[in-house]
Amino acid sequence: MENQYFTSEELKFRNRAFLSGDAVKVSFFIRNSGLIMDEECYFFLMASMRKMRMNIPLTYTLEFFQTLFQKNVIEDNGIKNGIVNFLVFRNSDELTLAKSSVSYFYEVKELPDVLSVHERPLELDLIKEINVNNNLLSNIKVHCPENIYGEIYAQENDLDDVILLNPHKRIARTTSGNLLFLEGNSIKIPKQAEGAYISPLMENFVTYLHKNNLADIQEHEIIAFESQKAEEILMISDEKGIFCVGKIRNKTFETSRFLQLVEGWKESF
Repeated sequence: MENQYFTSEELKFRNRAFLSGDAVKVSFFIRNSGLIMDEECYFFLMASMRKMRMNIPLTYTLEFFQTLFQKNVIEDNGIKNGIVNFLVFRNSDELTLAKSSVSYFYEVKELPDVLSVHERPLELDLIKEINVNNNLLSNIKVHCPENIYGEIYAQENDLDDVILLNPHKRIARTTSGNLLFLEGNSIKIPKQAEGAYISPLMENFVTYLHKNNLADIQEHEIIAFESQKAEEILMISDEKGIFCVGKIRNKTFETSRFLQLVEGWKESF
């Protein structure tokens, strides 16, 4: 789908996303020609903009985004299932950045079903020469050179993604999403305080599992070695979708139980 680019006045203001990485990104989800989890995604966007001290327009209501995506993405472009990656960036039109206006850009990734696991399991590896922070801004999608480095490292080593550690050498996330580690009846998830992303998609899945007593959900500090102890690993990326992890280094993982859990979650909608 053609990229959409909007400014208050066409290209009048300098785009600080391009110049300074001054932007935040949040994903919205389309399933069966309708938005799902739209309230969770909207409130995450508002929280992300507040953390970046952005001037939130009064027009940025939930209804604004519902109408925008329903008309421009679903109706005009016929998108039935997919992910809308929505980026808000700051303009340079005021003396102070906090008072500057914002503009937005979005693109759509079409998927057969945003709640289905991608068919091919991923191959990951740990990367140790860089790490990601675990502060207030680590949990939101902002400019992160570590992600770029990790993505290039993965491509050069024939990997699908890499596992990023925090300064304490514990697992934070991958370049694009969060990891869930299944052991017995327990699912361990790195804490947000460890550098994991806030993820409306993952939180919805975890809430479903907890409410239906399908697994014991545990937020943990997870050392790198523990990735080898898991029976199954799932990666949930708001930006790309849901993936089983098939291999980390010489260890291979099963996928059947997570596939079953995700299938039940999908049927609950």
